[in-house]
This record gives sequence, C-alpha cells and structure tokens, in this order.
Amino acid sequence: MIEVINSQLYKIEIPLPNNPLKSLNSYVIKSKDRNLLIDTGMNREECITAMEQALEQLEIDLNITDIFITHLHSDHTGLVPYLAKENSRVYCSRVDAAYINSSGNWQGMLGYALKNGFPADEDTILKHPGYKYAPGSKIDFTIVKEKDEIIIGDYKFTCISTPGHTRGHMCLYEPYKKILVSGDHILYKITPNISLWTDEDDPLKDYLASLEKTRKLNVDLVLPAHRMIFNDLNKRVEELKDHHNKRLRDIMAVIKDNTLNAFQVASKINWDLSYSDWNEFPTPQKWFATGEVISHLKYLENRGMVKRSLVNDKLAYILI
Repeated sequence: MIEVINSQLYKIEIPLPNNPLKSLNSYVIKSKDRNLLIDTGMNREECITAMEQALEQLEIDLNITDIFITHLHSDHTGLVPYLAKENSRVYCSRVDAAYINSSGNWQGMLGYALKNGFPADEDTILKHPGYKYAPGSKIDFTIVKEKDEIIIGDYKFTCISTPGHTRGHMCLYEPYKKILVSGDHILYKITPNISLWTDEDDPLKDYLASLEKTRKLNVDLVLPAHRMIFNDLNKRVEELKDHHNKRLRDIMAVIKDNTLNAFQVASKINWDLSYSDWNEFPTPQKWFATGEVISHLKYLENRGMVKRSLVNDKLAYILI
C-alpha cells in the first residue's frame, strides 16, 4: 500500500507476517535526478513482492536510487542487497554498518541470554526473525555521521544520531519542512524495544538522552518505521519517558525482597501483548522481553538501585 505524504514523499507499507509489528513503513523521496529509499523490509518473499509492486507503481528506477538504513535490524536492512544497484549509495551509521556486515554476534547474545536465565538453545537463534530474514550478504555502505546532509530533490536531510534502540540508530531531520524520519527511535502507540545483550552498554540511558535530543528539534510531522504517522513529537517523547519510568518501577516491584534473574523478572511483568500468559509467548517475544528487562536492570544497577551477583551461574538481582 502506498500513501502520499508530501510533495515527492511517499510511504510504502511492507508486510511483516506473523510479527507483532505487523508492517514496516518504508519511505521514498522521488526526484527527477535521484531517489532515496528509507528502510526496506525483511529478506523474505512477502516483503520483496510488496516492495517490487510499490516501486513499479511509483515508477522508481533503482539505478538512480540510494538507500538510507536507520539501523541494523533485519526488518530495515533485509532487502538492501536485493534493491541496491552498482551505483547506489547505501547510507548507515558506522557502528550499525559494522554489525550488519559482521553478521551480528548471535553466539555472544545467546551466551549472555543463558547467563541471564533464558532457557535458550541453538533453536532460539534460528527462530529469531533478525537471524532468519537478514540481508544474507555484505553491503557496501556509505557511512554517515551526526550532522551529515543528504539532499534529494527538494529535501535536505540532516543525519541525527539517536542511540538507544541500537547503538548506531540514526534519524533523518528535514528542518525546512519540519519532518523527522524517526526509524524505531520514536513510534506512536507502541514503544521501541530497548534491549541489552552485553555488559558493555547502558542503552536505556542512551535512549532517554536521545529522546531529549530529538525533543529539541522543530518538528511538525514524524514519520516512524512502524504504525501510524503523527504530529505531536513532544507529547510522544513524554509518553515514552513515562513508559520507561513505569517499567523501572514495575521491575523493582517484581524483585521486591527476592533475588531474581532477568528471565524470571520478565516472566512476571505485564506486557502489552495479546497473550494471556507468559507461557504462551513465542520464543522471539520472550527474547525481546528479557532483553528489555536486562537493559532496565543495567540502568538501575548503574544508578545504585539494584545489585547483581552470580546465583547458580546466572546473573541475579536484588534491591539495594
């Protein structure tokens, strides 16, 4: 499905079957000299078919089309090798580009999941949509950084670094048209997943700082990568901050007087998903939930509110 957003600017809805996200919003800026495609969908037939039909309807010549990837996840990168032509520039942040071309650190993530109580095995990775529908080959990226500009037709985008959802997540800001292409940094009605699978980072801290950063932009229209387009950026930023503050409180309430690992905590949180019981969650959803709990526990630990220790070779947390 194609929606006209503005002059030269279109939204293509790419289906994500059997995924709670439902679909990806891919955006196209079309001009007579060059086009820009923002995010692509997964490397699977349903996405390829939808993208091909939309590009044909819009009469997009891929030979004069560049691609901008907001971040590393496969629902945004999966079709890049299929769509990029010899003279296409594929823009991405340095850190996420490196991760994509390294094929990720799936074994490292699996090991960290086990350490946090996840009852994981090799099938856990094989079932993960990020693994199943990844690009499948290395990509020749053009690296972009904070304040770099991408000019397509009447649009002059500025790259805005917004780490949190991933370390290298990047938005596009058009200051003259007051448009923010927000990727998975800011979504409406649903909340971006902020996960952690390493001891090295504090992604929730990064994410909250990125929310404050984008709130300072003069924006009339937000173009997210999933669900609906919206207008009130500041209101949504406040809602997202409130959501994570509530999640932090919920986690502390679950731990209470207990010593629990992240998987145990995740199993006791009320998630906004259409399953009546934690046991009904598909493995990928348990993975995302556990990763989100780990990121929040890390945030609490770094602020001296919880303490962790090894209990039966698992990382476990208690309140301080």
